[in-house]
Amino acid sequence: MTVVATQIARARVAQRALEAGGQELADRAALAAAWAILKPENNRRLAEMAVCETGLGNVEDKVIKNHRKTLGLLRDMQGQRTIGIIREDRENGITEISRPLGVIAAITPSTNPAATPANNIINALKAGNAIILAPSPKGLPVAMALLELIHQEFKRAQLPLDNAADLVQTLPVAEREMSQELMRQADLVVVTGSQNNVRNGYKSGTPCLGVGAGNVTVIVDETADVAAAAAKIAASKTFDNATSCSSENSLILVASIAEQAVKELRAVGGVLLDASDKARLQSVLWQQGGLNRNLLAKGAATLIAAIDDVRAQDGLAALTGVENARFLMVQENAIGSDAPYSGEKMAPVLTLYQAADYPAAVATAEQLLMHQGGGHSVGIHTAEDNRAVALGLQLPACRVIVNQAHCFATGGAFNNGLPFSLSMGCGTWGGNSFSGNFNFRHLSQQVQVARVIPAREPTLKDIFADYWQIVGETINE
Repeated sequence: MTVVATQIARARVAQRALEAGGQELADRAALAAAWAILKPENNRRLAEMAVCETGLGNVEDKVIKNHRKTLGLLRDMQGQRTIGIIREDRENGITEISRPLGVIAAITPSTNPAATPANNIINALKAGNAIILAPSPKGLPVAMALLELIHQEFKRAQLPLDNAADLVQTLPVAEREMSQELMRQADLVVVTGSQNNVRNGYKSGTPCLGVGAGNVTVIVDETADVAAAAAKIAASKTFDNATSCSSENSLILVASIAEQAVKELRAVGGVLLDASDKARLQSVLWQQGGLNRNLLAKGAATLIAAIDDVRAQDGLAALTGVENARFLMVQENAIGSDAPYSGEKMAPVLTLYQAADYPAAVATAEQLLMHQGGGHSVGIHTAEDNRAVALGLQLPACRVIVNQAHCFATGGAFNNGLPFSLSMGCGTWGGNSFSGNFNFRHLSQQVQVARVIPAREPTLKDIFADYWQIVGETINE
């Protein structure tokens, strides 16, 4: 028996025991796993380890992310039933029962090597499942540390299971072959991270919930509170050095407020590069056909230093007036594979587009989403709420974020109604099988018990009366 097969077998035994313990035991296990990351000293240890091991993001923001994402998830699931009878529909004679899926395989990224696995684990346990992580190579040490803390918390919680540790496992090494075997043998695959991993999940032959690529586009229209919009955009774009797929990548500014918007963005730490330095940044941010891994999720100072290196090669002095830079901005007109700034950057770099009017801004947003990030989300800063609804009816985006800091809002926030999540489904626009924010409700399956009720069979006229009027047809029953 292979290592993976052994882990799966142990997980199945533990999962059946957890399910037999019912909702109370599942809730206790989920809370134990949550406290393992929410406990302040554990949170900071994991955040520091995440930055040290992956080189992505910054510690203080990861501490905030670990806390808020986990606390929000617990708020969403508190008091919710996921095991046993969850609904009685007496009128229709239906009893609805929720059952676990079994063993979940979770493919997790290096961008959030503690927060994403923790949320997957809590979701899985809440629904009565076992879970096995397949972290990225750089995220593996963090995942192992997280599991050690969770297993310790299981003991403190006195879970009445001899094999509680088998509920939450991780692959011992980050190897592609082992991850693929895990995906084939599990009951469900959940993939957050690269699109290669998502495609492998869908190819595994196991039911899969994979997420789409990010490339968030935000419109600032002529009715917006431009100063407030700039402050929110800056806070979102710089959080954790833009590791989030929900960070703004492109801003579309309606012409009448474009100059003011750039001024306000500068006031909150934005530096607008000229065409020459834009080209220099492009030469270092994209290399060998993709993003330069040495600059991913690094702060503005690191990006400026990289530009200065190129300037020095060109015989120029270093950039001036950038000591307090929080993020960089570039102006762009083109969209597509030949215009890399029109795609996701995973760096504190904003691409600015200018639109003659609001309809033109919407058209540009659609082009950007069709290029990359279809199905993920779009943002708008506006005083016209009907415009947000219209975007939802027109654009290929599963979330429309209105007057909010995008990366804080898309995955759920305490001041909006979206479920807390680190994994956003993008529907068929993004090549995904689901379109909502991934949460514990995706990890159960429903059984319906159906009973005889009084028949409710309609006549043809009941159904077709209006249609017959349209086509000029009548049938006597």
